[in-house]
Amino acid sequence: MDYHKETILILDFGSQYTQLIARKVRELGVYCEIYPFNIGLDKINSMDPKGIILSGGPRSVTEADAPQCTDGIFNLKIPILGICYGLQLITKFFGGEIDKSLKREYGKAHIFFDEDDGLFKGIKDGDIIWMSHQDRVFKIPEGFKILAHSDNSPYAAIKKIEDKIYGVQFHPEVHHTTKGKQILKNFLYNICKVKGLFSPRSFVELAVERIREEVGNSKVLCALSGGVDSSVVATLINKAIGNNLICVFVNNGVLRKNEVEEVLDIFEGKLHINLKYVNAEEKFLSALKGVTDPEKKRKIIGRLFIKIFEEEASGFGDMKYLAQGTLYPDVIESISFKGPSATIKSHHNVGGLPKKMKLKLIEPLRELFKDEVRIVGKELGLTDNIVYRQPFPGPGLAIRVIGAVNRERLSILKDADSIVRDEVERNAKFRHIWQSFAILIPVKTVGVMGDERTYANVIALRIVESEDAMTADWAKIPYEILDKIARRIINEVPGVNRVVYDISSKPPSTIEWE
Repeated sequence: MDYHKETILILDFGSQYTQLIARKVRELGVYCEIYPFNIGLDKINSMDPKGIILSGGPRSVTEADAPQCTDGIFNLKIPILGICYGLQLITKFFGGEIDKSLKREYGKAHIFFDEDDGLFKGIKDGDIIWMSHQDRVFKIPEGFKILAHSDNSPYAAIKKIEDKIYGVQFHPEVHHTTKGKQILKNFLYNICKVKGLFSPRSFVELAVERIREEVGNSKVLCALSGGVDSSVVATLINKAIGNNLICVFVNNGVLRKNEVEEVLDIFEGKLHINLKYVNAEEKFLSALKGVTDPEKKRKIIGRLFIKIFEEEASGFGDMKYLAQGTLYPDVIESISFKGPSATIKSHHNVGGLPKKMKLKLIEPLRELFKDEVRIVGKELGLTDNIVYRQPFPGPGLAIRVIGAVNRERLSILKDADSIVRDEVERNAKFRHIWQSFAILIPVKTVGVMGDERTYANVIALRIVESEDAMTADWAKIPYEILDKIARRIINEVPGVNRVVYDISSKPPSTIEWE
């Protein structure tokens, strides 16, 4: 069954938690989409949502230019849940009063119920909720009733008596609200009356059907990197059209240790996917010779990849489609109301290919978050070493070799990085880690190995936890693991006598060093 038939619409007012709302809704088996707060009523009606969630946001509804959604949503007679800013927006729209709170409420609070309601089924007096607000509801509108309060918020939850319009001052989507997921589940199943049609299996079935319908007997080209996104795309399309999918795997010379052999073994040997392997190692390393500027490295690799990919694609005369692993966060960013962000660094992908090559784009993962892609990969039968691969930058190890890139320095980094992967990425205990890798620093330090003085390279370790790479915290890895990694690198990698650990977070630092 098509899970789009019970879509939940999330209107984004700029909250840092908006994507978290969506992920929680998806985890509960319900398909949802995020749109800017100001999308028109025609678009909303075309989606025929089963319910609408208004996110939080950093602004005050009392400001003259505060973000406002179209008034028409409140006349649609479908369930609405306003979270934090969303609650205050509902209050203002229906004639209630908002004011600055005398005491800013931020952090853990306890909820107490004034009236029973299906929204809070299974939630008890005193359960912990997470508050993050300065404004508060001073007076609720006529026609509304109080469902719950906290110590500092007399209107922690309200409801319109005649309609299924709810507002909560706290954030049910964050894990600090201990039963927040249950509250969202209650809204979806008790209030919106959804059945829960969304699952990895339903996604695969529908995606395969759509690909077959769109592509027919035409051929599809896919750039395969070995990362989880391109791997899932390739496997999904292969399931739909078999040998009419042609994957091109370009060895750019800056891949991880044994990566070429692993990719060929999995996709040619085990999955039997139609794969063209291109060894362009010499071309890339020659183009990178002597280049130390990270942006130049990225651009050289990106342009050369496109050139080689185009050359290979030209050999398939009847090619009509190009497959890409675009994910939902990329889609959200492209329609965001927040406007253009500052460019921190350029990103290498094959985004320029469709226009240049005049191929029609297929993006079967554009509805999914990263964690959902991994689940779909498991559903498709991909092995853990593919499904749980960490994100890997398009320019590869070229931006983890700080300074000039050559075979000798790449060899040192590949060996060190392989040890980090052994101890962290390939360890099921550390699947919560977003990225873990080694960096070769262009500095040598004095050391003593045996009874001899050494003057050798330094390896930096970067291990971070993150939800989406927009922010990241350095991981508090057990000392014994860090000790093991450092000892292995120094003992097993010739030319290294020192290992350091990066304990900076993003922001202000970035995850990659270049």
